[in-house]
Amino acid sequence: MVNQTDKQDQTNAPIGLAALEARLQQELDWLELPAKAWMPSLTRDAQPLLEVAIIGGGQAGMAAAASLLHLGIPAVIFDQSPAGFEGPWATTARMETLRSPKKLTGPALGFGALTFRAWFEAQFGLEAWEALDKIPRLQWMDYLRWYRQVLKLDIRNEHRVKGILPQPDGVVQLQLQTPAGEQVVLARRVVLATGRDGLGGAQLPEIAKEVPRTLWAHSSDAMDYQQLAGKRIGVIGAGSSSMDSAATALECGAASVDLLIRRTELPRINKGKGAGNPGLTHGHLQLPDAWKWRIRHYVNIQQTPPPTASVSRVSRFANTRFIFGAPIERIVSTGDGVQVHTPRGVFAYDFLIFSTGFRVDWSQRPEFDAIAPHIRPWAARYTPQAGEEDAELSALPDLGPVFEFQQAQPGALPGLERVHCFCYPAVLSHGTLSGDIPAISDGAQRLAQGIAALFYQEDIEFHYRNIEAYAEPELRGDEWQAWKPGQEDVRPAPILQEATP
Repeated sequence: MVNQTDKQDQTNAPIGLAALEARLQQELDWLELPAKAWMPSLTRDAQPLLEVAIIGGGQAGMAAAASLLHLGIPAVIFDQSPAGFEGPWATTARMETLRSPKKLTGPALGFGALTFRAWFEAQFGLEAWEALDKIPRLQWMDYLRWYRQVLKLDIRNEHRVKGILPQPDGVVQLQLQTPAGEQVVLARRVVLATGRDGLGGAQLPEIAKEVPRTLWAHSSDAMDYQQLAGKRIGVIGAGSSSMDSAATALECGAASVDLLIRRTELPRINKGKGAGNPGLTHGHLQLPDAWKWRIRHYVNIQQTPPPTASVSRVSRFANTRFIFGAPIERIVSTGDGVQVHTPRGVFAYDFLIFSTGFRVDWSQRPEFDAIAPHIRPWAARYTPQAGEEDAELSALPDLGPVFEFQQAQPGALPGLERVHCFCYPAVLSHGTLSGDIPAISDGAQRLAQGIAALFYQEDIEFHYRNIEAYAEPELRGDEWQAWKPGQEDVRPAPILQEATP
């Protein structure tokens, strides 16, 4: 006889990934997913067309590809990184754990068996899940590797996009550098799932250009922090990546680390977290421009505080200082180091780390040279009220309802609308649906459903011919016998109900 404790132990026991994968397959089978093929196979000059090419194989690109596949639309992902190193998690990210709460379902697309929690519990059990505070960064990468494998996504690694050339005949040409050499691919639609810096790169103060490149890095640079051992480090900024960079430098043996912080204190409240709810997720797109701008501008100026654990990770070192009220006035190179001038004094460092965020900056992305001059920014769409000016928001692209770019001058680049921006710069048009963990499934499904609708409209003649040609009989014709005039009525006589007195 099994007692209650034994039953509980069995419930808590890990089931293993093989059992979880079988459960996921059962969920997909029950829902008849992926949908059967329904797209026409098209060619241009005898070259097959990809239905959708996705640039970027991180969590956004994979969620988009999976959503498209579930709707019966093939998608191919091209990523410049080696297999298993897509996105920042195992490369340039330096936090110990994710900043998002572990309960968020991320790119699971509504499938319980596809969540990080299911993957974690299948291997380590329920008690381990309940004991987990936040998700370790590298473990999240392991989960994403499993996500790719279990959904059988077509990701072509070490494929770098060199050019994107929309054509007026319904095709986008991609110029790729691949392990086999240069390649040209034609796709009906292209999705940019290129991450936080997806349309640009590091946001750097002009003053950084006066410093020799050997004496500084941006927090997003791929860099071996072991080379900072024994050096005096200055970190400019006070956001999450600032704390991550400072802590990593300290853990790698830096002699000292100063955080030079423009503000007089750290922000305490994450206003963006307070804005998150299903209403905003699904309603932001339909908001008037003034409200979209007001919300995003407010979150920007309030700034996001770094997580408690990230700050504590730095504070536990005695050889670090938080220097507030210290905007950078001037940086002077001393040959083998720098002097940083601030209102709080002049500080000498061997190396600087700028943790100053990202911006839309087409000059940093030559692969977009053909499309960048034609993309309509929010600056051309909306003029904010006095006091609400925001250069970051003004530079963001003005996107259509399916995340598509819109032409600054209609007709100047036909086909531009076939390129979809599913990365962070979509935030003002669509909200935080295209990169952050909380609502990435909602964004991927909106994108996929929109692309499906566009394809159907474009191919309506093909689909109408399929309707006309459809000939599978529902009835054989022998299921009934037609009545003829004069035929004997063999139906039973009706039963008349007597009236109740």
